[in-house]
Amino acid sequence: MFRIPRPRSLAGQLFVMQAVLLAVVVAVCAAFAWTTARDQAAEAAERQAGAVARAVADAPSVRAAVLGPDPSAALQPYAQRVRADAGVDFVTIMDPAGLRWTHPDPRRIGERFLGNTAPALRGRTFSETYTGTLGPSIRVVTPVTADGRVIALVSAGITVQNVSERLGGRLVALGWVAAGALVLGGLGTYVVNARLRRHTHGMNAAELSRMHDYHQATLHAVREGLLMLDGRRRISLINDGGRALLGVEGEVLGRNPGELGLPAPLTGALLADGPRVDEVHLTADRVLVVNTSPVAGGGRRGTVVTLRDHTELQSLTGELDHERGFTGALRSQAHEAANRLHTVVSLIELGRTDEAVEFATAELELAQALTDQVVTAVAEPVLAALLLGKAAQAHERGVELVVTPDSELPAGLPARDLVTVLGNLIDNAVDAVTGTPGARVAVTARGRAGALELTVADNGPGLPPGADVFERGWSGKGPGRGLGLALVRQTAHRHGGTVTAAGPPHGGAEFTVRLPLPGTPAPAGRDREGTA
Repeated sequence: MFRIPRPRSLAGQLFVMQAVLLAVVVAVCAAFAWTTARDQAAEAAERQAGAVARAVADAPSVRAAVLGPDPSAALQPYAQRVRADAGVDFVTIMDPAGLRWTHPDPRRIGERFLGNTAPALRGRTFSETYTGTLGPSIRVVTPVTADGRVIALVSAGITVQNVSERLGGRLVALGWVAAGALVLGGLGTYVVNARLRRHTHGMNAAELSRMHDYHQATLHAVREGLLMLDGRRRISLINDGGRALLGVEGEVLGRNPGELGLPAPLTGALLADGPRVDEVHLTADRVLVVNTSPVAGGGRRGTVVTLRDHTELQSLTGELDHERGFTGALRSQAHEAANRLHTVVSLIELGRTDEAVEFATAELELAQALTDQVVTAVAEPVLAALLLGKAAQAHERGVELVVTPDSELPAGLPARDLVTVLGNLIDNAVDAVTGTPGARVAVTARGRAGALELTVADNGPGLPPGADVFERGWSGKGPGRGLGLALVRQTAHRHGGTVTAAGPPHGGAEFTVRLPLPGTPAPAGRDREGTA
């Protein structure tokens, strides 16, 4: 059995449906137009026949002939002329009994009129469709009166065949109009569906539905954040990962990213006209890598934004940097120990054993004193190792790093976050005082009122007035830096703490980080920070 193949694409299905609908509409309109034209043609024929019948009945010559000795001889030529001039098929004049005095076929003269005459005999003009000697016709019968009495009847009519022939010409024109409308509608439907086919890439409805399901599943399954901004820079799409990374809740579709309370640099990246590649931005709790790409096409059609969480990676990178610092410090210490050992050996070879013992003992006491001080103040092995390594690094660069005698670091906070805070603050302080006479960095750790207070102070050049040193990108070391202090602030915020920067009276810079210990409510106003 032959089966008509169904179009696969959505555009093809719509084209077939629209073409069928258009054909049905055109056919219905054509049928309605034909019915209307037929009725109008019948009404026109009736009006024409009525006008001819009344004109003949009102003619004085007709009345005179009817009252004359031979009505048929006088009226037959007259009726034929009227019939030809008026464009009707017959004009029949008869006596009140219905006997014809005129007829298109002279052989029918004298025969009885086929049709109704009763209304006309009562003086009323009427019309009807009746089958007479010429076939079915639309006729009008009207009386001829004289002195208030009916002396004759006049019937004029047009055959149905003639009406149909007149209607045929209109139907041909109507057919061409319908065909033209169908062709134009088909072409328009094809153009529209060809455009739709390009937009749907030739997929049918089932494939589009399946693609939408895959899109939704993928959108909510990926951990990376995805945002789509429309041409007016409003959010048109955001997945679960994007909500989590940006820390937004509730309805955000249709809103501008500037209304979400994000940091200004991150908002600027999201609203940028040009593409952004692997830009690092900080929120209150995360380190994000942002990529933006404008949607291709004429004008601004929107932007696609991807977000990756590099908080953990940044923390691990910081630890790796510190481990590298430890390695460098150990290498420096090994080099110094070798020098000291050579000195001791040389003194012994010279027979100056007392000086050798004194030199070795002094170096040992100095190193042991620093180690004892750090270990006593800091119970966390990771932080103790950090401070010892930083002390060795600072000593190599001519900077004295000390832990104040009253320092005590209570347990309870994650060592990784403390490494981030102290490591970045100490590195910045050592960089600031390097090359300064009597360079010194002091680290203080105290537990106060349920919180850990970390202070790193130096005697360097201090902080520029009015600068927001915690802003991402600010650095006194040149371009490409400025992440360390921003990470310190982020870590403090994550634990509900505060970080402040000030210039002590004796000069230099002093950074204080206050972190609530576990189980302690965060202090009021923790989001306020001081700057120099």
